[in-house]
Amino acid sequence: MKATQGTTYRMLGSRLNDVALDLERLRTMGATGKKLNKPSDDPAAIRPVLNTRKQLSNVDRYLETMGKTGDIMEATDGHLEHVENIMQRAKEIMVNAVNGSLGDEDRTVLADELVQLKQEMLDAANGNIDGKYIFSGYQEDSKPFTINTSYTEAGYLANDSTTWPVLYDGDENATFIEISPGEQLQANLTGNNLFLGSSNWDPTGSTLNSIDAGRYDLFAEITQAEEAIRANDPAAMQTSLEDLDGAAEQNRRLRSQMGNRAKRVETAMIHQAEVQIDLKQVLSRYEDADAIEVFNDIVQQETAFQAALSITSKVSQLSILDFI
Repeated sequence: MKATQGTTYRMLGSRLNDVALDLERLRTMGATGKKLNKPSDDPAAIRPVLNTRKQLSNVDRYLETMGKTGDIMEATDGHLEHVENIMQRAKEIMVNAVNGSLGDEDRTVLADELVQLKQEMLDAANGNIDGKYIFSGYQEDSKPFTINTSYTEAGYLANDSTTWPVLYDGDENATFIEISPGEQLQANLTGNNLFLGSSNWDPTGSTLNSIDAGRYDLFAEITQAEEAIRANDPAAMQTSLEDLDGAAEQNRRLRSQMGNRAKRVETAMIHQAEVQIDLKQVLSRYEDADAIEVFNDIVQQETAFQAALSITSKVSQLSILDFI
């Protein structure tokens, strides 16, 4: 079959167009550094690329959440350290009161210092980070602790929170964060558990809230220590000293738990950062172009394009007169 002049032109034009499109694709790869710029570049790679991008998005979310939580945990530990120092000072005061031969004025000075320590603890218990109260449970917009103006020494009952020196307006709900798929970690301490020694709390008041067996209300212990000193009651002061030691240990134990969780968050962040690197490497194998290889391909394709232009130009100059 004879190829007509028109057929030759169409074939050359089609080939020239194909070469130009390949050159454009290579130049796009060189400019973007990506060999996968649209689905048609590599249809088989689309699914793994989308899955990897989704995993990277999840890792970014984990890292962001854990980063913010880690900062809050660190700030919380600062408040717990302050509480620990308060309890330590309260114990020192009680040791002086129990072992020393003190006059009325000396006892008044010690008792007044305990009042100030209780106020310091109240400030720590109402700790606020970024406008959120850290010991309120889910009620983070509400100030958790207030002085009970109706409190009396004679009316105090360990199994009735309405009689305690300080009232709690938060709830018992701890905050959990997801540090990896399917794994959650408690990220905070609730005020009822830390300061009041009550793990089960009914914020509605429909049932009486009480102190757990073997645990302590830190505010009540400092208040009762003050009362024992003012009354100059050696037996009560000795009991308060022992209770203050137990209350301090309660704070240290919970602070240690929080520290372990903070360490777990830090470890999880390191792990997720490593996962992020691995996922980016996987994505790079599908998406990123080899710069040297692409440059060489561009040079070869430009040479082919110039050759195609030259041939097309020469063929287009032919006419019927060239064959006469």
